[in-house]
Amino acid sequence: MKYQLVLQFTAASLEDFDRLVELEEELMRGLDDLATVDGHDFGFGEFNIFILTDHPAKSFDKAHRIVTNESVPNAMRSAYREVGGEDYVILWPSSLEEFSVL
Repeated sequence: MKYQLVLQFTAASLEDFDRLVELEEELMRGLDDLATVDGHDFGFGEFNIFILTDHPAKSFDKAHRIVTNESVPNAMRSAYREVGGEDYVILWPSSLEEFSVL
């Protein structure tokens, strides 16, 4: 797959971690053949879910619907880049000017 999509959430507690791992599992089921959930990391006040896809915007739309349906209270940011690339293209929120994974 050509792109890495990142869903990034604010997270600081074990409760946040558990809730977001459950979301990750729901994304694995819900994204079907469109994308592959490639794991997560947790630290520095954020939880990142990494998704490999050839269609980042379409994958984000589907993932965003899943996040909304799961009523995840943590603030979400999202961007994608070419696998192995450095520069992210921001998808959410539209007002976000900078995106990085710590």
